[in-house]
Amino acid sequence: MAMNFVDKINILKHIIKWRLTWNRRNTKYKFTVDGNPKFMSAREAVSLIEDEAAVSTSGLGGNQRASILYWAIREMFLETGHPRNLTIMSIGGQGGRGIAPGTVEEMGLPGLCTRFIAGHMETFKAQLKLGDEGQCELQCIPQGIMSLLFDAQSRGVGELVMRTGVGTFCDPRVGRGSPLLDPGAEQLITVEGDNLKYRIPKIDVSIFNAPAADRKGNIYVRNCSMVGESYEMSIAAKKNGGKVIATVGLLVDEGYDEIFLPADKVDAIVVYPGTEQTGSIPHRKYWPLFTTNSDMSIDDGIERLRWINRVLGITPRRKAVDNVLARLAATTLAENLKKGSYVNVGVGLPEEVCRLMYEGGLFEDITLLTESGVMGGLPAPGVFFGSAACPERIISSAAIFKMCYEKLDITCLGLLQADSDGNVNVSRRGEGAINYVGPGGFIDLTTAAGMVNYIGTWMAHAKYSVSDGKMKIAKSGIPKFVDKVDEITFSGPEAVKAGKKVFYNTNVGVFQLTVRGMELIKVMPGIDIKKDILDVSSMRIVLPKNGEVPLVDRSIVTGEGFRLEFGR
Repeated sequence: MAMNFVDKINILKHIIKWRLTWNRRNTKYKFTVDGNPKFMSAREAVSLIEDEAAVSTSGLGGNQRASILYWAIREMFLETGHPRNLTIMSIGGQGGRGIAPGTVEEMGLPGLCTRFIAGHMETFKAQLKLGDEGQCELQCIPQGIMSLLFDAQSRGVGELVMRTGVGTFCDPRVGRGSPLLDPGAEQLITVEGDNLKYRIPKIDVSIFNAPAADRKGNIYVRNCSMVGESYEMSIAAKKNGGKVIATVGLLVDEGYDEIFLPADKVDAIVVYPGTEQTGSIPHRKYWPLFTTNSDMSIDDGIERLRWINRVLGITPRRKAVDNVLARLAATTLAENLKKGSYVNVGVGLPEEVCRLMYEGGLFEDITLLTESGVMGGLPAPGVFFGSAACPERIISSAAIFKMCYEKLDITCLGLLQADSDGNVNVSRRGEGAINYVGPGGFIDLTTAAGMVNYIGTWMAHAKYSVSDGKMKIAKSGIPKFVDKVDEITFSGPEAVKAGKKVFYNTNVGVFQLTVRGMELIKVMPGIDIKKDILDVSSMRIVLPKNGEVPLVDRSIVTGEGFRLEFGR
C-alpha cells in the first residue's frame, strides 16, 4: 500500500528536524531520583571510566546508540585528558561513516581510543583513520564470535574454541588473524588443533542504551528495536569487577515490564530525553513499527522505511537489471527451501530477495533470523538495519548466533569478489584501514548455514541492459570473479569439505561450488558463454559434464508470470 501525502509530509518534517538537530546535546543535563545516587548526568557517569579501560558498547547501525555517553566521553577527554588509552569493543557497525554524529566515532580521537576491536569496521571512519596514522591498534573479530565471547565472559570463561573462521583471513595459517594492520600487535586468534581459539580483553565497562528505568534502577527494554549485547556484556563487566552505565529515555514505575537488567547490576543511569530507539526516533516517541507490539502492517511499514531511506539517499534505487538479479537469487533460494527452514538474509541486494520471498508467499512458512537478534517481521533496510518491521521476537545477538549455529539452514548474502576455489571476499575493498569493511557476522553465518546463496554483479562498473527477455552487457567493467580474491572471508574448500550447498547468482547466470570447481549451472538468455563469461573472467570455470548449460527461465528476466515455490 502506497503512503499517502500527509504521511509523507509528516515524515519529511521528522527527517528535516532530525537532520537540523542531530548534533545537539547537553552532556551536563542531570535527571535525579531522590534517594538513588545511581541517577546522574552523562558527564558524571563517564567519570567512572578509568584510563586504560576496556569499554564495550551495544547496538547495530542506527539502533541503540548510547549517543549522549559517547559525546560525554569525547567532551571530558578534550577538556581533561581523561579517560584515555581506552580499548573500545563494538560488535556491530555503530559508526557514522564520518558523517552522522552521536556514534561510536565520537570516541575516535588520538589518545582516547588507542585500541579498537570490532566485527564490522567500515562505518568507523574516525577509528580507521587513526589506524592508518598509527595512533590506534585495530583488531577484527567475527561479529558472532564477539557476541559469544561477551556471553562467555559473563560466565567467567575467557576463550572460545570454534571451527568458525578456519581457512579465512582469521586463520593465522591462511591470513593475518585478528590484527588489521600491525603484524606485531597482540594476536587474539590462535590455532587450536583443527579449530581456532578466540579471545578478547576482559570487559571493564559496559555502555548501552535502553528504553526505560524505574526509580530503583531496574532496566527495561519494552518497545526497543533491539537489545544487542547489552545483557551479556553488562553481566561480564560485573563479573570482572567493572562498571555498567546505561542511558535511558524514560523513567517508569516498577513493574513496567519484565526486568531486563536488575538494579544491582547497574552502576550509573543517565535519563536523557534524546536517547533513541533507533536513528532519529527517541524512546519517548518510539515507533511501534519496530516493536513486537506493532500496530502497522508489514507492507505499510516497509513502504514507510523505504521512502525514508530514499529521501536520505541511503537505499539505492533499484533498476531493471537489479530486479532480474534479485529474482534469480530468490529462485535459487526457493528451489532449495523447505517449509520450516531457518533463513538469514543480509543487506543490499539480499534485501530485495527477502522482499520477493515475502511477496511470493513463502515468508509465513519460514523463520527469518537477523544477526542483531530480531526474529520475524521483515528486516528493515538502510539506516534502520538491525531492526525489523513488525518483529515477532527480540533476543540478544549472542542468543541469535547460538540459534544460528544450531538451526540455520540458509543464508543469503552479497559479495565483493569470488574466485576459482569458491572463496569469497566481502571484507577488504581496498588498501589501508580506511577501505576496510570487515566481515560483520558473515563468517559466523556462512559457517553455520547448510546452504549459502550469494548474490552479486558479474563485473563492477559495468552497464547491463534488459530487453526482449534477454540480458546484454552494454559496457564491460572490472571482473569480480577472479582467480584469487584479495582476502578470504569465506573458504570454498572448507565449504566443500563440510558438504555445503553454495550458489553464486550473477547478471550472467548461476555458479555452484562443486568438487569439480566453480560450475556454471544456469546462463542468462542473451549472454554468450564464451565472450561474456569465459573470456573476461580469470576465474577457472567448469561447465556441466554434458557441456550444456540450461537457460535461466524467461519469467525471471521479464518478471512476467514470475512466481516462487518451495523446492521440496
